[in-house]
Amino acid sequence: MQSEDIEDFGSRGGARRHGVLAALGMPALVLGASYLGFGALIRESHLGLDAGLASTTVGWALPGQIVLVEAFAAGASLLSATLAVLLTNARLLPMVASLMPILRAGEHGKPRLRHYLIAHLIAITGFAIAMQRAPRIAATQRLPFYEGFAVTLWLSTIIATALGFVLAGWVPRPVTLGFVFLNPLYFMLVFVADLRHRLRAWALIIGAALGPCLHLVSADWGLLATGLIAGTVAYLIDARRRSGHQGWRR
Repeated sequence: MQSEDIEDFGSRGGARRHGVLAALGMPALVLGASYLGFGALIRESHLGLDAGLASTTVGWALPGQIVLVEAFAAGASLLSATLAVLLTNARLLPMVASLMPILRAGEHGKPRLRHYLIAHLIAITGFAIAMQRAPRIAATQRLPFYEGFAVTLWLSTIIATALGFVLAGWVPRPVTLGFVFLNPLYFMLVFVADLRHRLRAWALIIGAALGPCLHLVSADWGLLATGLIAGTVAYLIDARRRSGHQGWRR
């Protein structure tokens, strides 16, 4: 990467401010709209606003939060609800494992409390944006940039959860609940706009082709199998391409 391609915000504080500004655009609007739908879902499920706010504040992973609400509505036991949320949020582990080394590239020493706290705020939207921008940001400013970005999104979703709960009776139910699906759509579009990375392009193409077929085979496991197969095949294709280029250079 050429030095002129590196984003330098002048200081860690400047990087944090740029992260806030980056979040206040489309990311906060889309994620906020999704959490409007979640707030409405909380009210439709006859749960209190306190439960919704606690879920967003502590959980902050919309698919897992929805699974928890649905498990409650279905009368599931605490153990089964916990396992369902655990499996739903397992996708966050590889996100944290792949993104944290990039964010901590300019940090020295062992992980500190702030690193564990910011890892809690790694979710779909932040992961997608950070994987695009962080490698182009000066190493010492990556973590502050993501702190500003993620904390701003987190606070906006807490506010949106409360608004969705309050407005649930004023807006048609299909509209408010439909907001929930904006976030995964936005996540997909972010990566579609970044298809110059061959590994991501292959994963999206293979996943789009396999997804409907595997869903017909197993509605319960089709999505998980699609992600596992598409990601693995894309990695193998990219690794083979890289090894071929290295052999040609020799």
